[in-house]
Amino acid sequence: MSKSLFVTGTGTDVGKTYVTGLVIKKLAKSGVRAAYYKAAMSGNERRADGTLIPGDALSVKEVSGISQPLEEMCPYIYENAYSPHLAARIEGGPVELSVVQEGFCRVSGAYDYVTVEGSGGILCPIRYDEERIMLEDVIKALDLSCLLVADAGLGTINSVALTVEYMRARKLPIVGLIFNCFHPGDVMEEDNIRMCEELTGLKTLACVREGDRELPMETEALRALYN
Repeated sequence: MSKSLFVTGTGTDVGKTYVTGLVIKKLAKSGVRAAYYKAAMSGNERRADGTLIPGDALSVKEVSGISQPLEEMCPYIYENAYSPHLAARIEGGPVELSVVQEGFCRVSGAYDYVTVEGSGGILCPIRYDEERIMLEDVIKALDLSCLLVADAGLGTINSVALTVEYMRARKLPIVGLIFNCFHPGDVMEEDNIRMCEELTGLKTLACVREGDRELPMETEALRALYN
């Protein structure tokens, strides 16, 4: 069985997929078999034959260079760029937690390290009809620790602190922070990072600049985050 880690973000569009790609790239370059997994993916385009392209998975493949087939990466793919619970309500095919677990187990059996990406921020409804599945239910079902990705810019103190408080209240373990879109020497961003560490007690594991092609973190430190 592989070692695994969950990547969540303080919200949508903080660069969670991009950072995940860099994480997997660093693992793969160290010689281990690294893989990607995501329970539900929304906002995807269609191929000429009408099938949906799992866009986040494709982006991760392009950034990381891994050869893992797209078909292994995500069991639920939706066209509408909505929360998975709403996309499924419109398109059909609501998420079944057992299917997510089965897909994760297959990937875990074939690779050394599996990085699981969340949908949106931590408070994301995956299914909300006669059955209710939140993102935290997926994390607990897969028994994963979490890495939190945040934008380094204005507003991140609030979003990081609130996300961490929510996760701790739900007993979701957090291994540390990665800040995206970081500009070295920017007084506000450097203070944001310091304040986030001060308020949460969490360590900043890496600061990713726009356009970075490598994760600025030691490989052994990264591998140590996986359980």
